[in-house]
Amino acid sequence: MRRHARRGEAGREVSTAPADGAPSLRGAEAGRRIGVGLMHGLWRPRVLGAWKMPASGPVILAVNHSHNIDGPMVMGVAPRPTHFLIKKEAFAGPLGTFLTGIGQLQVDRAAIDRTAITRALGVLTDGGVLGIFPEGTRGEGDFGSLRAGLAYFAVRSGAPIVPVAVLGSTDRRGRLIGALPPLRSRVDVVFGDPFEAFDAAAGPDVAGGRRTRKALDAATEHIRKQLTTHLENARRLTGRRATPE
Repeated sequence: MRRHARRGEAGREVSTAPADGAPSLRGAEAGRRIGVGLMHGLWRPRVLGAWKMPASGPVILAVNHSHNIDGPMVMGVAPRPTHFLIKKEAFAGPLGTFLTGIGQLQVDRAAIDRTAITRALGVLTDGGVLGIFPEGTRGEGDFGSLRAGLAYFAVRSGAPIVPVAVLGSTDRRGRLIGALPPLRSRVDVVFGDPFEAFDAAAGPDVAGGRRTRKALDAATEHIRKQLTTHLENARRLTGRRATPE
């Protein structure tokens, strides 16, 4: 059982990792290998910039979300095992058992899920990789509406953020399922440069890492700009769009 602690405001040690239910690193590595085979078997991934991802230490992958394969695709092509925060609705029946077995984390998007928060922070405390869809759900995939969760994890852990753009085919022909790219089509996965949650010019109260509402709002806006810039650069690099026409 893994245990980690931080100092609370009154000097007490406060646990930041779960007593049980911690995601399995070995499971996440198995999931990465499964993802490699599955994604390369069904599509033709082209991975750019994966070397930019830090080889060790805590990292947050911020992934745009416009296709149902975005999570499995990044899980399969990322250089390190990744624990994604996934909506709890996906953890039903055998699929839920499988997702838990490969080290993925379920989160209740309709409430403040303290168990998910604690387990996600535990991943980062252990120097692992946490995958997040900062828009909260599948949509336009343009990082247009970010939730505050990404900023919270980045500020709380101090982990760098690596932006990831998943860009699939815009052609509707050959689609068996609307939310998936056509089978055997090329899917580009573009990793960007790591960056910190705060702009160095934001001022001491914000850039100092304080978890005030003002600081989290500033961090969210800074993150949004960084992710949007990365997506624009990825589109130019690949000649792709993020969403179907």
